[in-house]
Amino acid sequence: MSEQHSSPIKTPQQLITIVVLAFVVPVLIIVLLVKYVAGAKLEGAGTASMTPEAIADRLRPVGTVVLAEGNGARALQSGESVYKLACSACHAAGVAGAPKTGDVGQWSPRLAQGYDTLVKHAVEGFKGMPPKGGNASLDPIEVARAVVYMANLAGGKFKEPAVPAPKAAEAKFGERTGEQVVAAACSKCHETGQGGAPKLGDWVAWKPRIEKGLANLTEAAIKGHGGMPARGGMAELSDAEVRRAIEYMFNVGKQSAPALAAAAAAATPGAAKVDAVAGKKLYDTACTACHATGVAGAPKFGDKAAWAPRIQTGLDALTASVIKGKGAMPPRGASTATDAELRSAVEYMVAAAK
Repeated sequence: MSEQHSSPIKTPQQLITIVVLAFVVPVLIIVLLVKYVAGAKLEGAGTASMTPEAIADRLRPVGTVVLAEGNGARALQSGESVYKLACSACHAAGVAGAPKTGDVGQWSPRLAQGYDTLVKHAVEGFKGMPPKGGNASLDPIEVARAVVYMANLAGGKFKEPAVPAPKAAEAKFGERTGEQVVAAACSKCHETGQGGAPKLGDWVAWKPRIEKGLANLTEAAIKGHGGMPARGGMAELSDAEVRRAIEYMFNVGKQSAPALAAAAAAATPGAAKVDAVAGKKLYDTACTACHATGVAGAPKFGDKAAWAPRIQTGLDALTASVIKGKGAMPPRGASTATDAELRSAVEYMVAAAK
């Protein structure tokens, strides 16, 4: 029986294909193996500690530091709370000679010493009792409250001490005083009365403003008012600095008040003449444009009929209308005159209409 063997490669093209595949396939397999090995993540001992998450965790802050406010303001504890915190350890059982809480017999001679003495001993320490009961962080008011609490449990009639009123705001480190703020931001207008600003030391101009209250004036200075820019044009000023500047200008005005009062007491008939001259001068420069002819409803100078109902409202009301502005009349007649100068002009026109 004959066997015939034939090759699967019958054409040159098949031979070429086989040769190419024999070369390319092993190469592809090698490349894929290399990529697999190179891309594998090798982890050994300590490798996990180098991950971004582990590094961030080690750099995380271990705590937070909070600084207390510089003024140290806090709510004061009640007498009972302070007693439980610092006093009960000795006074509850009468340890080391401490008068036992509620024991009238032991407390009577001490109550006889008086409130001031008992509080002094508690704050400064007395015999075996340390200052403030050993708690130095206690406020003297808190210690006094504890004394009152214990004393009254033993028949005392002491009143709990009141919290003292807060002191006027003082300049913090880095902040300016009232005088410094005035020099930097306010003096340009307030030294000369520019734009209707009340002049420094002019008590007559400042008095009606002071009567409005410091809070209202401070708010107006912070937000701006009339021709005055917000915070006097210095945006970096704190509210406290603005308030101190106003307080400073108030005080300058108050210092001039006695001198003005003395001058008024010694006034002679010639003083009225001087005011009339000043009133006429301001009228000629700021008021005559409208009042000379009665423009825009302004009462004509010397017209008794037009002025009569206005005179009946009173000089103060007329002056206030001029200062604030009314109808077509702008505030201060669009002048930079002080309140006193405006009043003299009103008096001049009123006198001419009587």
